[in-house]
Amino acid sequence: MPHTDAVVILTTVSTPEEGERLVRALLERRLIACGSLLPGSRSLYRWEGKIADEQETVILMKTRSAVLHAVEKAFAESTSPIKQLFLAVTRTTAFTRRTTPVVEACTQ
Repeated sequence: MPHTDAVVILTTVSTPEEGERLVRALLERRLIACGSLLPGSRSLYRWEGKIADEQETVILMKTRSAVLHAVEKAFAESTSPIKQLFLAVTRTTAFTRRTTPVVEACTQ
């Protein structure tokens, strides 16, 4: 399989509305090709010495490695400073036919 620069970003936000605002802003700036909102996620994590239990919205976003830093900067500017998990998953190979729309959508 040929090399691809497609990247999947995983993050969480407090509400579906916050997630929609973030995804729309990134789409308008052509920094992502797609954002999938998965509301109703339950996150349990350690925070300030205690275990927190909260409802969140998971967001999966498809982008390119070439714009990853710009996505990260835009994300940091538009979300609560407490909720800034930003995990980018890269892969050296992918099905080219399926990644072409990602490359085209994230080209400025």
